[in-house]
Amino acid sequence: MTSKTVVGHLTPHNLKAQTLKAPDRTALSGARRIVVKVGSSSLTSIKGGISEEALTGLADALAHKRNAGAEIILVSSGAIAAGLAPLGLEKRPRDLATQQAAASVGQGLLMARYTHAFGAHGVTVSQVLLTADDFMRRSQHTNAFRALDRLLNLGVVPVVNENDTVATHEIRFGDNDRLAALVAHLVRADALVLLSDVDSLYDGPPSHGAKRIPHVSGPHDLDGISIGSTGKAGVGTGGMVTKVEAASIAAGSGIHALVTSTRNAAAALAGEDVGTWFSVNGSRKPIRLLWLAHLASVQGTLVLDDGAVKAVRDRHTSLLPAGIAAVRGHFEAGDAVEMVSTDNTVIARGLVNYSAAELPQMLGRSTRELGKALGRGYDREVVHVDDLVLV
Repeated sequence: MTSKTVVGHLTPHNLKAQTLKAPDRTALSGARRIVVKVGSSSLTSIKGGISEEALTGLADALAHKRNAGAEIILVSSGAIAAGLAPLGLEKRPRDLATQQAAASVGQGLLMARYTHAFGAHGVTVSQVLLTADDFMRRSQHTNAFRALDRLLNLGVVPVVNENDTVATHEIRFGDNDRLAALVAHLVRADALVLLSDVDSLYDGPPSHGAKRIPHVSGPHDLDGISIGSTGKAGVGTGGMVTKVEAASIAAGSGIHALVTSTRNAAAALAGEDVGTWFSVNGSRKPIRLLWLAHLASVQGTLVLDDGAVKAVRDRHTSLLPAGIAAVRGHFEAGDAVEMVSTDNTVIARGLVNYSAAELPQMLGRSTRELGKALGRGYDREVVHVDDLVLV
């Protein structure tokens, strides 16, 4: 294993806050349903292929937890990394077509290794490939939940990955950390464990004697942190930035999360004091709103006047055309847009009901007036409150 990510700096104020209350990790040791994510850098050898030792060690820890009665979903990177050597590639390709080819070759190799490693413990695994579209559309995420829930009921460990072979730039998660957070929410998991080759979030470079940050109780504990990115191995896509983001997404939607190293997997699942624990600080939300807040590709911007800012942000109402001061970008009805104040502060994201070409003639006018002047269909909200999330 090669990547040694430098993970952060914590201000003295926040460092003091870490010592106020120790986290209760029984939420993980006693969890019934757990989503575990492992990154490419944790599964690959120095030569670039899949490390049998690393993969077997992880499977041993997860199978032990599964055989003790917990339900485990493994979100695993590594398909592209596993396909590099067979294709004669030295590092992760940058172009999408070659990434898709490597994933197509590597996914089968990766699953074969998981099947063998878990099979040694009498545990059956399955392959589940998802795209962002499976979380955007109600029928698809309902079907995904039913399939995963049934697999768990049958005692199977689903191995989930992004469907890299067919995903396009526009609908990709970009990394499996955020995919894991959405999967945890989708299956109503009790906990999310994010594994890499770094054992915790630190208050500085670990090689310089920095201290581990054992607990994040809320977003305020992350103020002042400067977090590292992808490691030297060159096979991953995330780094500590996306792990902290994914843990924060989970904690903010009612799911405890832990960030630690793959070698700490068994200790983490036993509830030992390893890694950085993210305590729940919010309630569960509709999965479409999580997608909208954290994954949707924003196609344009709506500038809100002061009254609309207060209505959307403070009263949680739909956005009406009368409150829009300007339109930026090129988008169609159904696209995701950002809503900003006149000083360009982002207020919310939402799915817009009109195209960028239609909206200029509607600005500053009431829905009643628009219905009379332009006809039926123009008397709707620009962004309905059910398709809107504050950010």
